[in-house]
Amino acid sequence: MIIFFLIVSLLASSIGAICGIGGGVIIKPVLDSLNIMEVSKISFLSSCTVLSMSLYTFIVSKIKGDSLVNGKIATPLALGGVLGGILGKMSFSYVIIFFQSENIAGVFQSSILVLLTIFTFIFTVKNMGDKKIKSLHIQNIFLCIIIGLILGFLSSFLGIGGGPFNIAFLYFFFSMDSKAAAQNSLYIILFSQIASVFISVSNNEVSKVNLRFLIVMIIGGILGGVLGRFINKKIDSNIVNKLFIIILIIIILITSYNLYHFSINI
Repeated sequence: MIIFFLIVSLLASSIGAICGIGGGVIIKPVLDSLNIMEVSKISFLSSCTVLSMSLYTFIVSKIKGDSLVNGKIATPLALGGVLGGILGKMSFSYVIIFFQSENIAGVFQSSILVLLTIFTFIFTVKNMGDKKIKSLHIQNIFLCIIIGLILGFLSSFLGIGGGPFNIAFLYFFFSMDSKAAAQNSLYIILFSQIASVFISVSNNEVSKVNLRFLIVMIIGGILGGVLGRFINKKIDSNIVNKLFIIILIIIILITSYNLYHFSINI
């Protein structure tokens, strides 16, 4: 089982680093589908894995001087991401407390993720055609914070540490190409997950998780960051877009299965 967790975190984090989706959007549905532990534990493991990968990717890109992060836009987005991360984590905890059911929480997470991923798929496919969707170029700091808050809330509430919808948001509101969007997305994810993990640690959720799984997945997250960063530098934006589409389809299929599974077990 330890090897399986390492492979899942490594592959998901590699893809997450290439596409800027964090990796948790793959880890969470895959582990949910196996029904091997509670939804809240999977969310925490996913967040820690994504945090380790995004932190490594950000630090190395800054050291090597090849960062595509636009500080004037990404920093207020990240600030909003922190606030959203806190609100998202608190909201998820309240859902579990209110309904007294991990399966109902799973239904909430899976249904929202399916809808957002389908929307992102349609948006991305439409934008790959000849008639591209006209994008905006927002620079207002307040609007950046609000958008970051929304992204941080969704990633934290869904327990995925980011998501494909980050890329769609960054393209539409800030006219970023896939590679720039990937790096800026990871920057936002980094800060939203710091907030989410901090709250989890404060609530003593670490004691509920198998530490061997946690350590292995953090290692997988870092190694995935190394591999994903290497591959991202070798391929162009068109390949990133095609990989992104494939991942979206996989996420939709797995999450739809999870939604069915959680629904019949309420």
